[in-house]
Amino acid sequence: MVGEREEREEQAERGRFGDVVVTDPRMMRALAHPARLTIMDILRREGPSSATELAPRAGISPSAASWHLRHLASFGLVRDGEPHPDGRARRWEAAVPGFRFDVPADADNAEGYTAARTLAREMMAHAQGKVARWLTEVEPELDAEWSRVAGVSDTGVDVDAAELAAIMDGIETVLAPYVNREAGERPAGSRRVRLVRFVLPEGQGQGTDTEAESRTANADPDTGSTGIGGGV
Repeated sequence: MVGEREEREEQAERGRFGDVVVTDPRMMRALAHPARLTIMDILRREGPSSATELAPRAGISPSAASWHLRHLASFGLVRDGEPHPDGRARRWEAAVPGFRFDVPADADNAEGYTAARTLAREMMAHAQGKVARWLTEVEPELDAEWSRVAGVSDTGVDVDAAELAAIMDGIETVLAPYVNREAGERPAGSRRVRLVRFVLPEGQGQGTDTEAESRTANADPDTGSTGIGGGV
């Protein structure tokens, strides 16, 4: 088990945000579970936690949470964290700041293609759940300053695959300094903001060469919209 984990870690690359680039179909399948994605979110955002503490927030039992944590640990995604103050509960922490993956272009890589598509679908559903919770739990309590800069954009643009890749790279170039800076470098009044990005190429023949479609909904009509996001 240790040898396999070391091999995976040696093969793993790091993205611009320090994320692990997942290429192993087994790891993709391990991540493609709503409870595991929730557990990873909580550990990255809040730090070490026990299976008992994670269970109700992930909608599972403590024993199931413990099993999911051990499974994630077998891929080097979580690890033992600082001990609980009472010394009785095992606590876990995220071992990576995030992860990203690509759907294999190789038609012969059926296992990787299927695993990547499954993970992509699960992550999209997970992101939609985050948006729904934000709308009901957070947005109503935002003050005017933050309400003005919160929002969503839905922009259609006609590009080829290389241009779309350049757009995505440009977005990450803008975000990287903010993602990677240390806590002491953040200005007063900072808070965590989640930028959720869906990139949805339409089917052939559905685009338009004559007019770019752009629809924006925002809490303040005088404010530009947001809605882009990075790795998970």
